Amino acid sequence: MRTKRQGLIVWFQHMKNIKQIKRYGHLIYVSRELKYAILYVHQEEIEDKQEKLDRLPFVSKVDLSYKPFIRTDYENAKVDKAKEYDYKMGI
Repeated sequence: MRTKRQGLIVWFQHMKNIKQIKRYGHLIYVSRELKYAILYVHQEEIEDKQEKLDRLPFVSKVDLSYKPFIRTDYENAKVDKAKEYDYKMGI
C-alpha cells in the first residue's frame, strides 16, 4: 500500500539552513535563486510539520501543495487520429 504524501513549499532566508529543513521531510528540490525548498511529508503529519517549520526563525512562510486534491481523470479527452492510425499499423 502506498503512503499518501503531500508537498510543502518552504520559503527561507539563507541557503545555510537547508540542512535543518531537510530533517522535517524528504527534500526534493531547492531553488538557490528564489530561496525555497520542496519537501514531501506524510499527509497525516502535514499540519504538525507545517507548524514546526513555521516556528523556525529563518523560514519566511510555508505553503501546501494541492496536487493530491486535483482530479487527474479526464472524461472528454479527444483521441488523436494520427496516433490511433499508427497503433493499428503496428508501428
